This record gives sequence, C-alpha cells and structure tokens, in this order.
Amino acid sequence: MTVKQLSLPELADACGHFGIGNVGLWREPVQAYGLEATAKLVRDAGLSVTTLCRGGFLTATDPAERARALEDNRRAVEEAATLGTDVLVLVSGGLPAGSKDLRGARERIADALAELGPYAERHGVKLAIEPLHPMFASDRCVVSTLAQALDLAERFPAHQVGVTVDTYHVWWDDRAPAQIARAGASGRIHTFQLADWTTPLPAGVLNGRGQIGDGAVDMREWTAYVDAAGYTGPIEVELFNEELWARDGREVLAETAERFLAHVIE
Repeated sequence: MTVKQLSLPELADACGHFGIGNVGLWREPVQAYGLEATAKLVRDAGLSVTTLCRGGFLTATDPAERARALEDNRRAVEEAATLGTDVLVLVSGGLPAGSKDLRGARERIADALAELGPYAERHGVKLAIEPLHPMFASDRCVVSTLAQALDLAERFPAHQVGVTVDTYHVWWDDRAPAQIARAGASGRIHTFQLADWTTPLPAGVLNGRGQIGDGAVDMREWTAYVDAAGYTGPIEVELFNEELWARDGREVLAETAERFLAHVIE
C-alpha cells in the first residue's frame, strides 16, 4: 500500500532492484491481478509475503450482512494461504449504522473469531487483530487499543488469533509498551508495522500516515519494545499518503528503505 501506484509486476521488479525480499500485500490489487497469478509472480521474484491485509469488518448485526462478512473472511484466509503468508490482518469494523453499543460490537467480533480462528488454523493462517487509533472507532474499528485487542485474542489459542502492533495507531498510548510485553509473553505479536504520525491530518484522516522520520513517533523506541517482547518476524512499513502516492513509486520505495535503515536499524 505504501507504493500502491506501482502495479504488482512493477513492485516485484522494484523490490528485486533494491534488494527487498519481503512484501505485505493487500487483497484489492491481488484480486485485480489474479490470486494465482500474484502467487506465481511473488514466487518467481523470490519474494516472501509477510501478511495479507485485510480481513475483518465483523460487527454487523444484520444476519445476512454478517454471513457475507464471514464468507469474505474465509476467502481472505484462503487467499493468504495461496500467497504463502501465515498472517491475515484484521480491521475489526466500526459501529453499525445507528448503533452506539461499543461493547456489543466487540462481542460480535469475538463471536466471529470463534468461527474464523479454527478455519484459519486449518489453512495454516493466523489472524492478527489490528487496533486502530480511536479516531476510527465509529466507522472502521471498535478495537482501539492493544489491551482491547488482546482481551479478544486471548479467548483463543495464540496460533489462531494474535495482534498487529502498528506504531501509527498505538504510539500515543502509555499503556501500550506493557501490552506489547503481554502479547509477546503469549506469542501473540503476529506482525509489526511502522508509520509516522504527522499533523495536520488530511481531510478524511485515513491517508494521513507519515513517512518514517517525518513525525512524532520514536521508531527505535517502539522497535525495542517489540524486540524485548521476543518478536523476531518481519517489520512492515505501511503508509497511506496521497503525497507519496503522487510521486514516482520506485523513488518512494527507495526512500522508504533508506528511512527504515536510518530510523530503525542504524
């Protein structure tokens, strides 16, 4: 998503050029290019797919809508398995129209996970609940903190359900470091994502993720928390940013890799 202006073949070529061996994929471009074609493309390019994004949106009260959501998530699990990744990221969903019942919405997520967790396990895939910043609670994700995400995940085995730690969504929460340790202790950090927090936020706020190093988040600090919790998996950079999308994609990819080295590794 960081370089969504690149087609999947262009992305695979650019990753090869810059020595990037891992890529997190989103369902929409995969479906547009073709699932089997994408799986072959990444295999032939020597790329490992770190995660597939996204499943979720599991808060509906209407039975037909709920059934459609569950079926879509089962398809997402199958897509992840075909692409060779064992992690499906879940954005849980916002409040149904007219509802103010946050607790009820979260319980419906748990009900859905009870069905989806075993299905994912049978396909060798883990579900990673991603808490989103509270500004998204009404329309995109009623799970706003790592504590809330873990309260849901811990109802199920860790090899079925864990969490996504995304700096953009948790950097403001002074309880998050302890929750990262909690997640690590039970093996529930299924992916770790980076994006910076820059202001002012754009209209609509969704595409406000800043390039690493441009904002308020101490990337080394958060990486250290995740390292200390025992996470050894890949680190993703996930940026929704109109200004980045308007630029040359290969240039943005190279810049992102440079920023990762400068603000996370070195």
